Amino acid sequence: MTFPRFYPVFDDVAWLRRTLPLGVRLVQLRLKDRSEADLRGQLSEGLALCRAWGATLVVNDHWHAAIDLGCDWLHLGQEDLDDADLGAIRAAGLRLGVSTHDLAELDRAVSVGADYVALGPVYPTILKKMKWRRQGLERVTQWKRLIGDVPLIAIGGMTVDRAPGAFDAGADVVSAVTDITLCPDPDARIAAWLEVTA
Repeated sequence: MTFPRFYPVFDDVAWLRRTLPLGVRLVQLRLKDRSEADLRGQLSEGLALCRAWGATLVVNDHWHAAIDLGCDWLHLGQEDLDDADLGAIRAAGLRLGVSTHDLAELDRAVSVGADYVALGPVYPTILKKMKWRRQGLERVTQWKRLIGDVPLIAIGGMTVDRAPGAFDAGADVVSAVTDITLCPDPDARIAAWLEVTA
């Protein structure tokens, strides 16, 4: 597939109800600390919404649910890779995105046949505490040179103003979280993102 260049990550399906009608066509649901019933309900609704709007849903971490619900895409962090059954994931036809922060993790992502590679945090991020410091745009360029045609996602501290620099550095897609969810006018911010990534 040809990826849309804008890839928001949300923690509730309510964001999909809000943003898919605005034009978002690639989105991740990152659901943490949910009951199994709530988790599967949100993923099921998210998948139906994405299919109705012609968008791609990426499920963060919950590979059992992704397989059971017939999802198309899964995103795993490095720790998630330790516990995931990659054979079952591939047998189910799921395509896989993998988070990376250093060369060893990049090698691992490539070795498992990642369908996209995410690099972060490109800039400092307030989303979660990480042991990784700012990667910088130079690392984006290095990663793209190393992975070639595999799509590269830049994530971490990304804003509308920083997106062009990430693309110039080699990113194929830019992912945003708090730049949208903490914005006083998320709809206007989505519109700005769609314009800068068109």
